[in-house]
Amino acid sequence: MTTRTSTEYKLDNDRLFASYHETQDLNVRNEILQLNLGLVRKEVCHWINQCQENYDDLLQIGCLGLIRAIERFDPTKGYAFSSFALPYIKGEIQHYLRDKGYSIRIPRRCVELKTQSNRIVRQLRSKLNRQPTDREIAKELGISLEEWQDVKLAHQNREPISLDTSINDDNDRNTLADCLPDHQYRSFQLVEEDKIRLNNALAQLEEGTRKVLEFVFLQDLTQKETAEKLGISVITVSRRVKKGITKMRGLIEPEEF
Repeated sequence: MTTRTSTEYKLDNDRLFASYHETQDLNVRNEILQLNLGLVRKEVCHWINQCQENYDDLLQIGCLGLIRAIERFDPTKGYAFSSFALPYIKGEIQHYLRDKGYSIRIPRRCVELKTQSNRIVRQLRSKLNRQPTDREIAKELGISLEEWQDVKLAHQNREPISLDTSINDDNDRNTLADCLPDHQYRSFQLVEEDKIRLNNALAQLEEGTRKVLEFVFLQDLTQKETAEKLGISVITVSRRVKKGITKMRGLIEPEEF
């Protein structure tokens, strides 16, 4: 396998980019990709120890970022392609890991201990010919049994539980949502109770005053429009509004004590 010097690499890159910008030939783009694949490998090696994704998957994701960089690179502006491409490669990998990541973040120490435990479990399983106990794993990690159990619990709870999850095994199908207080329902209930009391109070008013209040407050008419509909003066409408409100307040407020 031959290796290129930095000068040879730059000359090859310049030549290929000049050709690609002129022809848009996908074969030329693939040559650029192969020439710069080391940029992707370098970034993948940085991330591989920080996540549970395998090398090949991250390499493919990084190559998507490299292709985007190739498509957007303008060699006439004098930038070094490696400096231009790295943010695209890194960003593509980060977006992939973020989208595949868990909804709940846990402390870095928990992540590191869980990663270490994967290797330790394999070693102990091979050595003991059985699944190691929690105490044995904790001892190899150099932590207490309680801390190891906390680490396991943290990883088990990294995804939120659906409110539709059943909380028992019978046929009632009770869910977690059924156990939560519904404050909105309580507010709705209070509003409905208020409506009932207002309607009851409104019904006890004399017909002329009740009609005025219905037109003004329920049908949202102006006092002038109400006066025209009822064939009375605006002043009479205003008086009946005030009278009706006072009367209704007297009918409703005693119920609150």
